[in-house]
Formats: sequence, structure tokens, C-alpha cells
Amino acid sequence: MATAPTTVASETLTLPGPLQLDCGRQLDRVDVAYEAYGELSPARDNAVFVAHALTGDHYLASPHPITGKPGWWARMVGPGKPIDTNRFYVICANVLGSCMGSTGPASLAPDGKPYGMRFPVITIRDMVRAHVALLDALGIKRLHAVVGGSMGGMQALSLAANFPERASAALVLAATARHSAQNIAFHEVGRQAIMADSAWQDGDYYASGNRPEKGLAVARMAAHITYLSEAGLTGKFGRNLQDRAEKTFGFDADFQVESYLRYQGISFTDRFDANSYLYITRAMDYFDLAEEHGGYLANAFRTTKARFCLVSFDTDWLYPTAESRNIVHALNAAGAPVTFVELSAPYGHDSFLLEVPALDRVVTGFLDQ
Repeated sequence: MATAPTTVASETLTLPGPLQLDCGRQLDRVDVAYEAYGELSPARDNAVFVAHALTGDHYLASPHPITGKPGWWARMVGPGKPIDTNRFYVICANVLGSCMGSTGPASLAPDGKPYGMRFPVITIRDMVRAHVALLDALGIKRLHAVVGGSMGGMQALSLAANFPERASAALVLAATARHSAQNIAFHEVGRQAIMADSAWQDGDYYASGNRPEKGLAVARMAAHITYLSEAGLTGKFGRNLQDRAEKTFGFDADFQVESYLRYQGISFTDRFDANSYLYITRAMDYFDLAEEHGGYLANAFRTTKARFCLVSFDTDWLYPTAESRNIVHALNAAGAPVTFVELSAPYGHDSFLLEVPALDRVVTGFLDQ
């Protein structure tokens, strides 16, 4: 049996009209890059929308065109896999503000020059508005499910809350209903690293050919630490030295963990735009679903038609289990059907992306309902 899905579409769609934004501005032209796998049923009722995380993209289950690596959730999406493309029409769209085909700060403004920092500040809800406009263009009125981990989980929650008729189910993995002070603090370190890079040039670096790669690499290094667990780092690296028997008494990457983080930072700059990193992290920091609905999280789900499944991981200290429990309590208060499971995995926040067999069973079971 084939394990790689057939790509039905890998396209960029221009939305038919302007997109109104939470900041009060509008984008007159919005392109949405997306991929789709499987076949849409005649009743158009088997669509599953997968929302990606901060540094993800729409290359969900197909090789990335820059890195050549498998899609970021290829282990989960495909024929016979938990998100089974023999049964479901699976869509993943690059978020608004990103840099892999959807409109963002690197896109051309009406004056023919890249937006840079002239691009409007966006929110998670703005991203979801673009997703819903894409679904409208594809003729999909109601999703079988919306699925997302991390920032993708925020989008899943936002879609279920703000477009209550558009999804029959929402599967939310390793997510939160609002960014905490600690979350915001880590993002601010990353943003300041980018803006302190002399190559950033107040965001107007596109024509120079000199991108703020050093700042972006440091931002990625800092963020990547939050995606891992202490036990995972200790087990994988400990205090082991990198390719040497003794310490150098210098500032090269003496330790394996240093070398690993440097590699993660440098390789990230090959596929991501620094300004997009600024805008997307700001959107995540602004996310507060309760604030959007009168200060009470339960209000966000009063009219939703979806059933929910919340999944957390015991080693995730970025969005710990308490965050998922808060969402579950709000769903209970709103009378929305919800199941919740905390899974044990050694990988920290990134557990939803990695080999966790128990997660496969949860996803399969929830989508089968």
C-alpha cells in the first residue's frame, strides 16, 4: 500500500476580495498558498483542514521545495495513516503573514515594492479569515474537522469559535487559548535579536540581498529550546563535547547541544523570512480567545457546532497541560462536547510532530467518529 499521499493541488489562490483585518486595515490583494491531498467527496463533506505552526508551511505531506525534507507531518497524513487521504480531502494553507507563498511582509505592496514593515500587524483570527475565504473559494461549507498543533491549535480554536458553522470537529494539540507572559517574553527575545541585526535595516532589506540571518538564527535557537524538554535535552546531549576530547577554553561550540542549536538556527534562515517571524510571533502574542469574547473563554464556544478533542503532553512546558485543561473547562461551561487526554512523551512541545504512537490512536479514533 502506498504511504505517500497523492497531491491533488499545490496552488496559490488569490482571494476574490479584500481581507478586513483586526487592526482596522485591509489587504486589497491576498494570495493563499495551499496543498491538498486525497479527493473531495461529491457531498463535499470529507474535508479536513490542518493548520500549521509558527515555522511550518503548507508542505504538510510532500517534500519541502527548499530543504528537500519530507513534509512536516508526513508521518500523520497519507493513505492508511491517522489522517487518511484515502478517506479525507486534506487541506493545509500557508498562513497569512508567512513567506512560503501566502501574502506577507515579503510580498509586493501596491507600489510594487515589498511591504516590509509597512505590512499590517495581523492576528490569529486574521489568519483564520483567510483560511475560511479559501474554503469558500473551494466550495467547502463545512469541514469534517479542523486539526492543529501549537499555533495550528490556536487557529483551530479560533475557527471553531469565530466561524461556528464551519467545522464539525476540532482536534487541538499542544495549544493554548492565550499566550502567557512567559510565552510573550521568549518571543520578544527573538524579535529583538532580529531587530538588533544591522542587516535588518528596519525591515527594508529585500533589495539589498543581505538578510538579517544572524538575528533570525538566534531567534530560532531561543525558540527551539522551548520546543524541547529538559529530559530530552539531557538524554540526547547531556554535557557531551562535540568532536573533541577536551574543552577548548574558547567560544566555539564545545558542547553537542551548542552545535545542535547553531545548526537549527543557521538552517532555519534558508527557508524563513525574518520579517515574517516578527509578524507571526506578534500574532501569537496577541492571541487571547477570552479577550475576544468579553473576557470569558466559555463565551467563545457558546454557539459552536463542533465537538472537540484536546491533547497535551506531560513534558510540554511551553503550553503545559494546565493550558489545555483551561480550554476543556471553558468548553464544559459552554456545553460543548469535548474529550481530553494528556499523553506521556519525552519530546516536550514538539511531541505532536514526532513519533508518539498513542497520538496516532487518538487522531484516528477522533476522526473516525
